[in-house]
Amino acid sequence: MPVDYQQIHQKIRSIGNEVRDRQNFIEKQRGLGWNLLQENAANLDRLRDKVERVVGGFDPNLRCALPGKSGLNNGFVSAAKIDRATLIAVDGSQIVPDRHEAVIYGLVNVGAVIMRVNSGEAPEVSAESELLFSDEEIRNRDGSVKDEGAIALIRDGRERTKLLELASKFPAPVLTLTDGPVELWGAKDPANAESYQKFLQKYLQDLRKLNAIGVTLAGYVDKPAADLVIRLLEIWVASDEDLKKVREYHPLLGATDRWMFGKLLGPEERSSVFGLQSSSRASYRDSLAVHFFYLNVGSAGHPSVARVEIPQWVAEDDEKLNLLHTILIQQSKLLGARPYPYILHRAHETARVSRDEKEQINMMLAIELREQGGEMDEPSNKSVAKGHSTQKTRYGK
Repeated sequence: MPVDYQQIHQKIRSIGNEVRDRQNFIEKQRGLGWNLLQENAANLDRLRDKVERVVGGFDPNLRCALPGKSGLNNGFVSAAKIDRATLIAVDGSQIVPDRHEAVIYGLVNVGAVIMRVNSGEAPEVSAESELLFSDEEIRNRDGSVKDEGAIALIRDGRERTKLLELASKFPAPVLTLTDGPVELWGAKDPANAESYQKFLQKYLQDLRKLNAIGVTLAGYVDKPAADLVIRLLEIWVASDEDLKKVREYHPLLGATDRWMFGKLLGPEERSSVFGLQSSSRASYRDSLAVHFFYLNVGSAGHPSVARVEIPQWVAEDDEKLNLLHTILIQQSKLLGARPYPYILHRAHETARVSRDEKEQINMMLAIELREQGGEMDEPSNKSVAKGHSTQKTRYGK
């Protein structure tokens, strides 16, 4: 049956009746957060000590900002002048193995774009495609088909390896960008735990090599949802009794980092650099420790705040930090009213696998299996009934 719009309309009307109260609540929470930020802007050591106490005694997996060397409410303009630089962006996409299809396979596609700043040369664009077909490639050790998290882990690993390969070919300064956090995210599924550790160790090794050759590395998070500084302020005001249930303690719920730094930062300004307290802090040590800053790539009256993650070796190098700041502003302006780094957009478009391309891969695999006498399965009845697969009509007996 179609959607029951009458029921939905009734729900929307009830939401509408609550909007004003909700907005008043949000404004109150924002005011509380803003005042706490201003009052504690220079209270860096005590804020840091409070976080460490919470991590040590209440929640070792706490995720929040750690104060850096400058005030919480500082804003900075870029002071870098760029004569030349090589900018490299890598992004990936994937096809996740689907047990409902006639042929079960996966695909990781990594797109890379290289731009030489102020050279007048066109960007270099390339893609590498890896088909995953064997049991070792598409199944976990327990025999189950790998899920999206497991394939995404492979994709992220390939992205980082590609960054190192390309960055090693160019003289300094070299900047590398990926879409999303610097941290390598892994699936929580225990079946993938061993695989995650393998990819993590390889990634950490690649990071050390990128540091050794002096690369300015960053991860760009558009429209960030993690309220890391708000969480820091919540931890600051928490009593010992509150800390006993710290994961449920959110006195600033409704206030967001994106709003706060959209108000604090002028166009093209960045925030102070913060450290990142997270469960992965034990893995990313010393020069690899993850830091971040907020960057307003928007215009006057229309802030657009991104979170930019960087390793410690970039955070502690003013030249690299200013160069990154300037490059991101320049790149974001290229897309006009919807600011986002152009080179990341190009990398995403290069990596994206279209529906037609997926169908072409399906056909190529089916033809090869038939020619080699391989067994050709049928798509599941569920898949056919939902219209998710055309393989039965194209390749079925």
